[in-house]
Amino acid sequence: MTTVYDFEVQKTNGELKSLKEYEGKPLIIVNTASKCGLTPQFKGLQELYEKYKDKGLEILGFPCDQFNNQEFENIEETTEFCQLNYGVSFPIFAKIDVNGDNADPLFAYLKEQKKGILSKNIKWNFTKFLVDRNGQVVERYAPTTEPGKIEDDLAKLL
Repeated sequence: MTTVYDFEVQKTNGELKSLKEYEGKPLIIVNTASKCGLTPQFKGLQELYEKYKDKGLEILGFPCDQFNNQEFENIEETTEFCQLNYGVSFPIFAKIDVNGDNADPLFAYLKEQKKGILSKNIKWNFTKFLVDRNGQVVERYAPTTEPGKIEDDLAKLL
């Protein structure tokens, strides 16, 4: 059986990172954008991270420029923006596509595991996937779902 731990993702420096490093931890995996109306959700994600990281929570952010070009061209600008404006200390990875022929394999898998309301495609930035300690996708949240609204579901995994 496949789990999220079977995937590798690209770090901002181009190196690959195995998600096996997160085995046994609950995850929130989210496609992000720095210049989006939903960008303030970084604050709520960071608050969840600070509150629950000692219980194992990891949040993995994946910048995506597929929705109205709302991400910086340069990944260093993205990470600096997230840190300076929202104090983001959870990992931000390399910019990816989440839909289409060039969709990152991790996001192709996430979408297969939890489809959206009308389709499996991701509709916008800040679609969030909640993953249990066994690497199974347990829930998908709409871009407009504030991170705080995930807390009850997350608490069940901690």
